[in-house]
Amino acid sequence: MKLLLDTHVLLWYLDNNPRLPEIWKRSIEDRHNSVAVSIASLWEIAIKVSLGKLELLDSLTTIENILNQQGIAILPVRVSHLSNLLNLPFYHRDPFDRLIIAQAQLEQLTLVSDDGMFTGYSVSLLRK
Repeated sequence: MKLLLDTHVLLWYLDNNPRLPEIWKRSIEDRHNSVAVSIASLWEIAIKVSLGKLELLDSLTTIENILNQQGIAILPVRVSHLSNLLNLPFYHRDPFDRLIIAQAQLEQLTLVSDDGMFTGYSVSLLRK
């Protein structure tokens, strides 16, 4: 399975947060699965930290190193992702989430998210 983690799922995973369903944790850690996070998620985290809306225990560089050690790829934003974004209906207004949805669609990735708004889109979702 090819997974794309939503920002909050990434944070839950990094913090070993009990809100992360066990089945998601096992799927992320299953070496048979390909796991990625969007660079948009790291950008969103950086913005929230700079606004004082989020506090990180580790630096972004440390998070990058952890992702590398865990075999979690960082998916760049490509022009093709942005072109796909232009075709998305506005069920969801969050620009980061819309980009993550567009990436998941185009790259044929299964999204791991607790965001109920994602169900309105034609995208594969990992269920709890």
